[in-house]
Amino acid sequence: MSDGQIVISGLTKQYRTVRAVDDLSFTVEPGRVTGFLGPNGAGKTTTLRMLLNLVTPTSGTATISGRRYADLPHPIRHVGAVLEASSAHRGRTGRNHLRVIAAAAGLPRRRVDEVLELVGLTPAANRKFKGYSLGMKQRLGIATAMLGDPKVLILDEPANGLDPEGIRWMRNFLKTLAAEGRTVLVSSHLLSEMQQLADDVVIIAAGKLVRQGPIDAVVESMTDASQVRVQTPHADKLATALADHGAVVRTEAGGALVVTGVDAPTVGAAALQAGVELHHLSTERPDLEQVFLELTAGKATIR
Repeated sequence: MSDGQIVISGLTKQYRTVRAVDDLSFTVEPGRVTGFLGPNGAGKTTTLRMLLNLVTPTSGTATISGRRYADLPHPIRHVGAVLEASSAHRGRTGRNHLRVIAAAAGLPRRRVDEVLELVGLTPAANRKFKGYSLGMKQRLGIATAMLGDPKVLILDEPANGLDPEGIRWMRNFLKTLAAEGRTVLVSSHLLSEMQQLADDVVIIAAGKLVRQGPIDAVVESMTDASQVRVQTPHADKLATALADHGAVVRTEAGGALVVTGVDAPTVGAAALQAGVELHHLSTERPDLEQVFLELTAGKATIR
């Protein structure tokens, strides 16, 4: 068991007639950003709450560095978590909000200014919380999570309310934390952003694990979703030749052919045999959004 490793094993949560999480198992490794993905109602937030001992599992275990969160010595120094936008007294400044938490946790006062600088909130540190935008509240939540300089960071939808610049900042920030050897687990609905951010993904639907692994391997595993795009002045002739190879051909509005069922070399060979000139030939692989939608189709509703 490596320090900072998260292990979810056989985790189940039953709410009367609804099974929110169903025998879920996966691991999250240090030094990597892991995206935790699933449709609404998939059980992501319930899983994170069980991991942080905010919800009691019906069965199974959720551990961090081999221990339950509640059993960690000085948990604020080991785990930082943000499960929703930061909340604070409306009339309290961001700096004073952090000072209260630091004092309660026995952390040095200097750490407050360090985390404010870390998340880019120093210019707004003396503004009252009621004047914070949602994006600023998200940054304050991250600052709160980082007060103890934790080895593990757990975030639920951290990019909510951030503008494009803020999203880019968040991406670089989390990648830097992972590069330092920390464990970063992020739940998000922004699949295009997750494809740029995550090293690994865990995809769940209806409380069950659907797929997990390095993000490139998960995307590449959906080979059936790959397609070949072709442009030629002899589209009808090529389409006929490809049909003889068992390909499925669709013509787009601009005249390009989108081919599935065969790979690019087969398309090129068919064109050569048919004496067809090609102006463009490329393989288009699925992105994370396509893979996610295919893997979770019809599984969005919890039982």
